[in-house]
Amino acid sequence: MRLLAIETATEACSIAVLVDGAVIERFEIAPRRHTELALPWAEALLAEAGIAKSQLDAIAVGRGPGAFTGVRLAIALAQGIALALDRPLLPVSTLAALAMRSSGERILAAIDARMGEIYVASFQRDGDSLIATSDEVVIAPDAYIPPDGVGWHGVGTGFAAADGVLPTRLHAQLATVDASALPHAADVARLGALAFARGEAIAPERIEPAYLRNNVALTIAEQQVLRAARKSGS
Repeated sequence: MRLLAIETATEACSIAVLVDGAVIERFEIAPRRHTELALPWAEALLAEAGIAKSQLDAIAVGRGPGAFTGVRLAIALAQGIALALDRPLLPVSTLAALAMRSSGERILAAIDARMGEIYVASFQRDGDSLIATSDEVVIAPDAYIPPDGVGWHGVGTGFAAADGVLPTRLHAQLATVDASALPHAADVARLGALAFARGEAIAPERIEPAYLRNNVALTIAEQQVLRAARKSGS
């Protein structure tokens, strides 16, 4: 199994190559440099792995949710490479990739979505993979209703959003919290390989990004209204 994996849905830029279960990766927190870094890193990692693009079986890509421009970039790069090589795509949830950063059994993965909201979903570990136990949602952290039970492991920047509202609200249910974790392409590659084995590869034109928000950006006027509303509510 030979995969190229791309994950640029957050401030981190990450590219990985998986060859027969072994993964090499480049990862850097590099806001606004994803376009500059992604393709050169892919070329360098393929050379390091000793394989040509034509030897790839598929392209795995973090399909969001995350920053609109980052998700759009990852999808565009993955589609372009897959179409050029006539290879399938393996879309992977960015929240699932983030959840792989935790070694816990029950995981809440949350990404700071800005504008006072988070992207969040829950997962159950299943061997080397994960099972989603909730839908992915975008929501204000103080409005999020978590799954029942205790022993959850929180992971991702959503736990630092809004001055740490989420871990404060869920403290009785959380075993651990890593509020600095970001998704890695290495985990996109691992989840992508499992999806490939299950026969879940798709044609490049069929991929659907997970933006979650209907409005991916606020107008200046809307931002002013939102700031005023937050100030009046504080």
